[in-house]
Amino acid sequence: MCAEKKIDRRRVLSFVRRRGRITPSQEKALKDLWPVYGVEPHEPFNGEKLFGNLASVTLEIGFGNGSNLAAAAQKNPQRNYVGVEVHEPGVGHLMNLLDKGGIGNVRIFCQDAVEVVRDLIQDAALDRVNLFFPDPWPKKRHHKRRIVSPDFAELVSVKLRQGGCFHIATDWDEYACHITDTLEGCKNFERIDGKIYHQLRLEDRSMTRFEKRGLLLGHPVRDILYAKI
Repeated sequence: MCAEKKIDRRRVLSFVRRRGRITPSQEKALKDLWPVYGVEPHEPFNGEKLFGNLASVTLEIGFGNGSNLAAAAQKNPQRNYVGVEVHEPGVGHLMNLLDKGGIGNVRIFCQDAVEVVRDLIQDAALDRVNLFFPDPWPKKRHHKRRIVSPDFAELVSVKLRQGGCFHIATDWDEYACHITDTLEGCKNFERIDGKIYHQLRLEDRSMTRFEKRGLLLGHPVRDILYAKI
């Protein structure tokens, strides 16, 4: 089910691939519901084919257990959502949520997000890219693993339509500065409303479990939004 493509060891990954503890319910979803919601490994994304319509598309990278993605899709049935996640328990959990809620406007890639964005998404195919609470890799020697980099920002900008939004949320101050500096350096992006940080919670984003944990630790949450120009 999840892609087992041989990973290019020359590329530094922003994640550690692990199966983790998986419940019988999640295991069953991976088997029974993947044909409904899953996109086969390395199958190019075609919104009209997958959803049967030409509605706008939001891509969420690293959706964790999928609760935020399922809530957004249920709240906005007029939009299509594509989730990317490498961890099978989270994929199984999301598919159970979709099945239970009768949510039909979500499709899932279970493979490396950079590969999906680079190789499987057509240029200007996305209206929005969400990246909520990516691993900050706080140790300096691990900064090279951060998914937000000049190359990745450029890649995302190519896949967004004109005016499309790149929305990143983090509870790590130093990473927020890194993200802002990176996107400021990309000629294809500009800050939305001229703001770097939105201190207050954005109404269209459900709280994630990573965010709850960060808030309990006293970490200020930053929502950083840039538009493709």
